[in-house]
Amino acid sequence: MQAIKLGKLTSPFTSSIIPGMENTFKKILLGYQAFRQKYVLGDDAVMHHLANNGQQPQVMVVACCDSRVDPALIMQCDPGDLFVVRNVANIIPPFEKDEAHHGTSAALEFGVRVLKVRHLIILGHSQCGGIQASLNQVDIKTNDFINNWVSLVKNHNHHQQADDFAKSALLDSYANCMTFPWIKSRVDSESLKSICGFLR
Repeated sequence: MQAIKLGKLTSPFTSSIIPGMENTFKKILLGYQAFRQKYVLGDDAVMHHLANNGQQPQVMVVACCDSRVDPALIMQCDPGDLFVVRNVANIIPPFEKDEAHHGTSAALEFGVRVLKVRHLIILGHSQCGGIQASLNQVDIKTNDFINNWVSLVKNHNHHQQADDFAKSALLDSYANCMTFPWIKSRVDSESLKSICGFLR
């Protein structure tokens, strides 16, 4: 794997792109250039402000890593507006303080305790592949991590439709939120608002 600085791409790198990926790479490069023009260049640019003053987002979003569900794009936010963690099926696990690795929980702690966000949004969506995998109970031998992860949400009402299950899974994640003592205490004191949303 070759690390590059996007602002200074060289022709040897671009010429070594895998055949068939030229259009995809060109789109990404043009997008990055547009981002620099809008947010980076100029003394009063958003990214200069964030670099000098740090991030102070008021909203944290737990979203799915589905490529169609980008919270910043959907909500038309600028850099610095949202603190986002994305995982398969936008699941919040229960609070477990042990020696295992807890990526989503670590992000929640950073957002709630360090950044002190005021709003926590759990954002579900239709046609979720993770929820579909859980609903179909895909053979555990076909994947290393997915089945174990999506088993965190239970199909209590025996939903047959993935979207119905996805909506009920949001309630599981919300309930799991309340097992984090520093989330529950802030919700109880009304210094943190936690809501669920579903995109069709």
